[in-house]
Amino acid sequence: MTEQGKRLLLVAACALVDADGRVLLAQRPPGKSLAGLWEFPGGKVEPGETPEETIIRELREEIGIETKAACLAPLTFASHTYNDFHLLMPLYVCRRFWGIPEPREGQVLKWVRPKQMRDYPMPPADEPLIPFLIDLL
Repeated sequence: MTEQGKRLLLVAACALVDADGRVLLAQRPPGKSLAGLWEFPGGKVEPGETPEETIIRELREEIGIETKAACLAPLTFASHTYNDFHLLMPLYVCRRFWGIPEPREGQVLKWVRPKQMRDYPMPPADEPLIPFLIDLL
Protein backbone atom coordinates (compact mmCIF):
# COMPACT_ATOMS: atom_id res chain seq x y z
CA MET A 1 0.00 0.00 0.00
CA THR A 2 1.14 3.53 -0.70
CA GLU A 3 1.09 6.17 2.01
CA GLN A 4 -2.38 7.28 0.89
CA GLY A 5 -3.56 3.70 1.38
CA LYS A 6 -3.86 3.06 -2.36
CA ARG A 7 -2.57 -0.12 -3.88
CA LEU A 8 0.47 0.10 -6.13
CA LEU A 9 -0.11 -1.23 -9.64
CA LEU A 10 2.96 -2.13 -11.71
CA VAL A 11 2.32 -1.97 -15.46
CA ALA A 12 4.95 -2.31 -18.20
CA ALA A 13 4.52 -0.44 -21.49
CA CYS A 14 6.32 -0.48 -24.80
CA ALA A 15 6.91 2.18 -27.42
CA LEU A 16 7.15 -0.01 -30.50
CA VAL A 17 9.06 1.93 -33.17
CA ASP A 18 8.90 1.15 -36.89
CA ALA A 19 11.57 1.81 -39.54
CA ASP A 20 10.06 5.27 -40.21
CA GLY A 21 10.39 6.35 -36.56
CA ARG A 22 6.67 6.06 -35.85
CA VAL A 23 5.33 4.67 -32.56
CA LEU A 24 2.45 2.22 -32.31
CA LEU A 25 -0.50 3.40 -30.23
CA ALA A 26 -3.49 1.28 -29.24
CA GLN A 27 -6.94 2.69 -28.53
CA ARG A 28 -8.60 1.17 -25.48
CA PRO A 29 -11.73 -0.69 -26.62
CA PRO A 30 -15.28 0.00 -25.40
CA GLY A 31 -16.07 -1.63 -22.08
CA LYS A 32 -12.58 -1.19 -20.61
CA SER A 33 -11.68 1.55 -18.16
CA LEU A 34 -10.45 4.67 -19.97
CA ALA A 35 -12.12 3.37 -23.16
CA GLY A 36 -11.36 5.43 -26.26
CA LEU A 37 -8.02 6.72 -24.97
CA TRP A 38 -4.77 5.89 -26.77
CA GLU A 39 -1.92 4.13 -25.00
CA PHE A 40 1.30 2.23 -25.48
CA PRO A 41 0.89 -1.56 -25.69
CA GLY A 42 1.64 -3.42 -22.48
CA GLY A 43 -0.10 -4.56 -19.35
CA LYS A 44 -0.01 -5.55 -15.70
CA VAL A 45 3.13 -7.25 -14.44
CA GLU A 46 1.98 -10.62 -13.10
CA PRO A 47 3.48 -12.19 -9.94
CA GLY A 48 6.85 -13.78 -10.71
CA GLU A 49 7.15 -11.87 -14.00
CA THR A 50 9.70 -9.20 -14.92
CA PRO A 51 8.54 -6.07 -16.77
CA GLU A 52 10.38 -7.33 -19.87
CA GLU A 53 8.57 -10.68 -19.71
CA THR A 54 5.29 -8.79 -19.34
CA ILE A 55 5.94 -6.77 -22.49
CA ILE A 56 6.93 -9.85 -24.50
CA ARG A 57 3.75 -11.67 -23.34
CA GLU A 58 1.45 -8.69 -23.86
CA LEU A 59 2.80 -7.88 -27.36
CA ARG A 60 2.19 -11.50 -28.34
CA GLU A 61 -1.33 -11.60 -26.83
CA GLU A 62 -2.52 -8.09 -27.78
CA ILE A 63 -1.01 -7.53 -31.23
CA GLY A 64 0.51 -10.83 -32.35
CA ILE A 65 4.17 -9.89 -32.59
CA GLU A 66 7.32 -11.38 -31.08
CA THR A 67 10.36 -9.71 -29.56
CA LYS A 68 13.12 -10.57 -27.08
CA ALA A 69 14.22 -8.98 -23.81
CA ALA A 70 17.50 -7.93 -25.48
CA CYS A 71 15.42 -5.81 -27.93
CA LEU A 72 13.75 -3.82 -25.11
CA ALA A 73 15.52 -0.65 -23.97
CA PRO A 74 14.21 1.13 -20.84
CA LEU A 75 13.53 4.80 -21.61
CA THR A 76 11.64 6.36 -18.68
CA PHE A 77 8.72 5.66 -16.37
CA ALA A 78 5.41 7.10 -15.26
CA SER A 79 4.30 7.44 -11.65
CA HIS A 80 0.69 8.58 -11.41
CA THR A 81 -2.01 8.47 -8.73
CA TYR A 82 -5.48 7.54 -9.96
CA ASN A 83 -8.58 7.57 -7.73
CA ASP A 84 -8.19 4.05 -6.34
CA PHE A 85 -4.57 3.04 -7.08
CA HIS A 86 -1.10 4.38 -7.82
CA LEU A 87 0.38 3.40 -11.19
CA LEU A 88 4.08 2.79 -11.70
CA MET A 89 4.81 2.15 -15.38
CA PRO A 90 8.26 1.64 -16.90
CA LEU A 91 8.31 2.51 -20.62
CA TYR A 92 10.57 0.50 -22.90
CA VAL A 93 11.48 1.21 -26.52
CA CYS A 94 11.51 -1.67 -28.99
CA ARG A 95 12.79 -1.32 -32.57
CA ARG A 96 13.32 -5.04 -33.29
CA PHE A 97 10.27 -7.26 -33.49
CA TRP A 98 8.90 -9.98 -35.73
CA GLY A 99 5.46 -10.04 -37.31
CA ILE A 100 2.97 -7.37 -38.31
CA PRO A 101 0.98 -5.82 -35.45
CA GLU A 102 -2.71 -6.64 -35.66
CA PRO A 103 -5.44 -5.90 -33.11
CA ARG A 104 -6.42 -9.05 -31.21
CA GLU A 105 -8.45 -7.59 -28.33
CA GLY A 106 -10.90 -5.25 -30.05
CA GLN A 107 -8.56 -2.27 -29.95
CA VAL A 108 -7.62 0.06 -32.82
CA LEU A 109 -3.91 0.34 -33.70
CA LYS A 110 -2.23 3.33 -35.30
CA TRP A 111 1.39 4.20 -36.17
CA VAL A 112 1.97 7.81 -35.06
CA ARG A 113 4.91 10.20 -35.33
CA PRO A 114 6.01 11.27 -31.82
CA LYS A 115 5.25 14.95 -32.50
CA GLN A 116 1.66 14.02 -33.42
CA MET A 117 1.04 11.94 -30.27
CA ARG A 118 -0.53 14.90 -28.48
CA ASP A 119 -3.35 14.76 -31.07
CA TYR A 120 -4.42 11.42 -29.53
CA PRO A 121 -6.09 11.63 -26.10
CA MET A 122 -4.13 9.45 -23.65
CA PRO A 123 -4.53 8.39 -20.02
CA PRO A 124 -2.98 10.91 -17.59
CA ALA A 125 -0.05 8.57 -16.83
CA ASP A 126 0.92 8.26 -20.52
CA GLU A 127 0.93 11.94 -21.51
CA PRO A 128 4.17 12.88 -19.65
CA LEU A 129 6.03 10.15 -21.57
CA ILE A 130 5.54 11.86 -24.96
CA PRO A 131 8.42 14.41 -24.63
CA PHE A 132 10.89 11.58 -23.97
CA LEU A 133 9.87 9.90 -27.22
CA ILE A 134 10.01 13.18 -29.15
CA ASP A 135 13.57 13.74 -27.87
CA LEU A 136 14.61 10.16 -28.67
CA LEU A 137 13.07 9.93 -32.13
